[in-house]
Amino acid sequence: MFREVTMEEISDGRTYELNDMVKCDTGDCKNCHKCCTGMGSSVIIDPFDVWRLKNELKLGFEELLQKGYIELNMVDGLILPNLRMNEKNACSFLDDNGRCSIHKARPGICRIFPLGRVYDDKGFKYFVQKGQCFKEKSLVKIKVKKWIDTDGLSKNQEYVLKWHDFIRAVGEKMIKLRDSGRGEMLNDIAMYVLNEFFVKDFEIDDKNITDENNYRKGDDCDITDIYYIISNRIEVAYENILKV
Repeated sequence: MFREVTMEEISDGRTYELNDMVKCDTGDCKNCHKCCTGMGSSVIIDPFDVWRLKNELKLGFEELLQKGYIELNMVDGLILPNLRMNEKNACSFLDDNGRCSIHKARPGICRIFPLGRVYDDKGFKYFVQKGQCFKEKSLVKIKVKKWIDTDGLSKNQEYVLKWHDFIRAVGEKMIKLRDSGRGEMLNDIAMYVLNEFFVKDFEIDDKNITDENNYRKGDDCDITDIYYIISNRIEVAYENILKV
């Protein structure tokens, strides 16, 4: 998940913020779905991505696995879901016309492509991934926040950073446990993260959500409530994992 490369290797060396103009608009990817093929297990999805897929497809997490839409792999010691490639080595959500069948619910990593994120102590910024988009030479400029196309963008940015920091902290904790001879706990931690953030549905809390069925469908739920609920679970997980 954490790439040990320099910005010069993967970008033009520049970084961008939400209100910056950047050359990344693919023009609706007309006649192209190259980036949706041959990705292996690299399109890792986070809890919000999974929640969005559940709502769009009206499926539970185990059903997403059973139907072959997603799969589980070890990533930095954790068991995390990723989009699954089909027998044609293409994303399982790509339709017969080479278009994304879940476009409005597509994961964050797909939503920002060909942009990527680079993190530092202050947060994160975006960069253009060079050599990754087949239409690289025909990209046009667009404002970053318009290209990301995500509801509740400010809350989304807070959530993305919180999830990133959590995964990094858990990874560092697992390294310390392994080095101290307590490696038998690593599997328990990996299973805890998998169950708490992906397998289990998010519980109804004191936000304005009273009907669990409506909440799970997302019909009557403000998107910021979802960020709030996931963030709360991250806080609880910090206490349960980092105190070990």
